[in-house]
Amino acid sequence: MGTTMENAGVLMTCPMSDYLEQQLLQRFNLFKLWTFPSNSDFFARHAESVIAVVGNATIGADTDLIDALPRLQIVATYSVGLDKIDLSKCKERGIRVTNTPDVLTDDVADIAIGLALATLRKICPSDRFVRNGSWRNGKFELASKFSGKSIGIIGLGRIGLAIAKRAEAFGCTIGYHSRKKKDGTNFKYYSSVLDLAANCDILVVSCSLTEETRHIVNREVIDALGPKGVLINIGRGAHVDEPELVSALREGRLAGAGLDVFENEPHVSEAFFEMENVVLLPHVGSDTVETAKAMADLVVANLECHFMGKPLLTQVI
Repeated sequence: MGTTMENAGVLMTCPMSDYLEQQLLQRFNLFKLWTFPSNSDFFARHAESVIAVVGNATIGADTDLIDALPRLQIVATYSVGLDKIDLSKCKERGIRVTNTPDVLTDDVADIAIGLALATLRKICPSDRFVRNGSWRNGKFELASKFSGKSIGIIGLGRIGLAIAKRAEAFGCTIGYHSRKKKDGTNFKYYSSVLDLAANCDILVVSCSLTEETRHIVNREVIDALGPKGVLINIGRGAHVDEPELVSALREGRLAGAGLDVFENEPHVSEAFFEMENVVLLPHVGSDTVETAKAMADLVVANLECHFMGKPLLTQVI
């Protein structure tokens, strides 16, 4: 391809993993976009040098970034989600795209179950109850059971299936909604998200973010889930109409929520901060030492394959 790995310009869009950064530094000519005074300053000085972009679930490769890099050949995202990448523009330019599926499945599924348990069993308020000395003055309020509940999963892909497997171990019944019915599973399929929400106790969002799934959880779906229902979101913040969620929680039209993602990260609606029935995580579903390393290794391996002319390991386009 005329470019060796040693002189190939690789642009990281934002801070990610120290380990990933070190691995890229050892192999490529690494640029860190956030270390420049402005994006325009970087483009003016180095646009012609960049062959590859490494993005993530926060800053990927949008139209402006792609248009500013005339020699861009590949975008390797340090995430499974692709919503921060202009895939149409990449296809138009013949730019290859890779992501990091599979290696983060278990961690995200674990955090989904953890959020459900924490929300229903009121683990965070219970912790505060002990820490602030309230236990000395009386017992903590009753919580809700998780085992045996009906779970509705929006998106039965790798992560959705892993969540279902874990929930089954708790004696939960599983229903799901996806674009089409999945072969090889006995879980109950609902062609409508509204019907799924009306027939489960806990609704878990685990699908990819597209224009079709943006605000897939709206007021109608929340009301179908009902005042005893709990929403768990480990997908993307934009899957949920956040103002409607806030209203439903305030008005008692929904029992609780466990959220790892938000519409305007890292800026989270302060309305959530006052609610004892909401568990909030800073988008850490895949953030374990083991998975961070595995994701970084996969990003690097895809870049190496590209520059060596080998088939990409996890090619999207």
